[in-house]
Amino acid sequence: MLTVGRACLFIAVAIALYGIGASVYGARARRPEWVASGRRAVYALALVLTVAIGILEAAFLRSDFTFDVVAAHSSTTTPAFYKATALWSSQEGSLLLWVWLLALWSSLMLALTRRKLREIAPYATAVLCGFAAVFGLMLVVLANPFTAANPVPAEGVGLNPLLRHPSMMIHPPMLYSGYTLWAIPFAFAIGALIARKLDADWIRHTRRFALAAWFFLGIGILLGARWSYSELGWGGYWGWDAVENASLMPWLVGTAFLHSMMIQERRGMLKVWNVSLILATGVLAVLGTFLVRSGILESIHAFGASTLGTPFLVLIGVMIAGSVYLVVTRRAGLRSEHRLDSLFSREAVFLLQNVVLVALTFVVFWGTFFPLISEAITGTKSSLGPPWFSQYTVPLVLIVVLLSGVGPLIAWRRATLANLRRNFRWPVLTGIVTLVVLLVFTDAGRKPLALTMFVFGAFVLASVAQELWRGMRARRATSGESPPVALISVVRRNRRRYGGYIVHAGITVLFIGVAASSAFQSARDVRLVPGQSATVDGYRITYVKPTTDLGGEKILLGSVLNVRKDGKQVAVLRPARGYYPSQDAGNLGIIGRFFDGEATSEVGMTSNLRRDVWTAVQPDLGSLQSFIDKADKQFPNASPDLQGLLVTAIATRYRNHPPPATFRIIVSPMVTWIWIGGLIVIGGALIAMWPAPETARRRVTAGYAA
Repeated sequence: MLTVGRACLFIAVAIALYGIGASVYGARARRPEWVASGRRAVYALALVLTVAIGILEAAFLRSDFTFDVVAAHSSTTTPAFYKATALWSSQEGSLLLWVWLLALWSSLMLALTRRKLREIAPYATAVLCGFAAVFGLMLVVLANPFTAANPVPAEGVGLNPLLRHPSMMIHPPMLYSGYTLWAIPFAFAIGALIARKLDADWIRHTRRFALAAWFFLGIGILLGARWSYSELGWGGYWGWDAVENASLMPWLVGTAFLHSMMIQERRGMLKVWNVSLILATGVLAVLGTFLVRSGILESIHAFGASTLGTPFLVLIGVMIAGSVYLVVTRRAGLRSEHRLDSLFSREAVFLLQNVVLVALTFVVFWGTFFPLISEAITGTKSSLGPPWFSQYTVPLVLIVVLLSGVGPLIAWRRATLANLRRNFRWPVLTGIVTLVVLLVFTDAGRKPLALTMFVFGAFVLASVAQELWRGMRARRATSGESPPVALISVVRRNRRRYGGYIVHAGITVLFIGVAASSAFQSARDVRLVPGQSATVDGYRITYVKPTTDLGGEKILLGSVLNVRKDGKQVAVLRPARGYYPSQDAGNLGIIGRFFDGEATSEVGMTSNLRRDVWTAVQPDLGSLQSFIDKADKQFPNASPDLQGLLVTAIATRYRNHPPPATFRIIVSPMVTWIWIGGLIVIGGALIAMWPAPETARRRVTAGYAA
């Protein structure tokens, strides 16, 4: 199967190169049969890559260690779910997943537009095939997943312990889906520029793919935050890590594009801005892929140093140079059909929001690449931490949140004073009431930025509620339906508009959770022995007893914590530290390898709508080291059964004679609202993407009549 897999990669590269040539020749020579052949090449590419990824997936599931990538990233003891998802934990497998998803999304888009965008589609096909050819060549030459293991090991290394979390194994396909989906509107924007078809037609046909890209990338970011919060043991959900930032940047610029493309569709404005935004988003999506694989910046998410940096830099350079050239040479055809009528209009608000989003992206970009910038200028690599990012991003995020509430309320073209008074009265009043209540009844006044977020959030939620209420009332007036039915009907009839409003509400709820949990968090690191207690933000946490668990692939050394507040029982938490055995028995010892390998935190946490109590434990293994060293010395060739007995004896001693353990205890208010806000965003995005039944019926009828 290794030979078949390698053959699939070579065939895929050949198909991609043929697709480029056939599409460009067909467009230039006006030969539709060659254009169709180029499109079918993409279908064939998807089929061949499906075979390749199927072979590799089957190898992981059956633990076929003749595949070097399987031996390096899986084992016979790895649970089936993680075997199935270990494919994209490797450099080689993740690249194959990337190009496979690109081929699938490209096939879907080209199938949907096979009778549309006739002058644009061939060039877009060539661009998509170009991406596939570059990634395919990297797979063939630099990171081939079908390399044979020599010698074939009896057991694999196993999956990285930090990745053994359900959300983390779903997180990469979501990110890759977002990255590859952004390639679709990028390619069609390039096609539109080459063909000089610069109206909004390409935007209308790629809109749903842009929404899907934004949707999947957002889910990937949210899952990554959840993984960080529950698996890494530091208690946070966002650390401004380089790879985290790499996924955030295209999402931010893509958000700006989704807003401004409405202005071009509606009024023929911002053509240069829109095409620049989508081209920048495509470049940033490839840049995100590059950061994970190049090892150029340190990150817990990155694969480390590799040979893929140069090809990615060349690809990114070509994308930037080609994009700039096309925009500059087509600037005459990108002139706006109308001008901005008033600063008090929805167009102006969208434009201002876009500028803020781009500024936010620039701040993230500068902070992410500052280590390389500082090294190039001063010779010393310096990094910028979370305080620097917060200093600049928090004010910009506050502006974005405020504008997300203003946009739905203000009229297109020009707002009148009566319109402003009618639309803003209740949302502004809600914000003022929220401010007064928080200042009088809480201590939110000591955190002015968080207080501002709460007030702006109340304004946005009130504006969204007002728009939903008005739509429901208008529907009831014409149909006589009950309020719930009328609300559902009005959302169904204008899914894009009301789905967007719901997304705004979800983003606002998410940022309220971020503001509350970061501004009012209480944290302590304490060293306790069984029976001792620590108090954090009114919660009394008592270390009851240690625990051990030798089942599965790891040794768990944990604890039982009793959480009380105001004399009442709140929860019993069981944080633990999981130790995965290393294969390096020669240096670590036959027993020491069980405690000196990779380790992960098993967080103990209780959550509700008001606050989370989060705990992690770091056992002190110093008191066990003498017993571990003695076992290594006396039993250097211990059988697996004897190893199990010795490890059990050491774990029993830890449980019966527990040393002090270090606990990290965090009490964070409203963290749950971050995840609730994310779910609201997902729901709103699904509503916005889903085609309306009436529209679908009109399209079918029109097609049938034609």
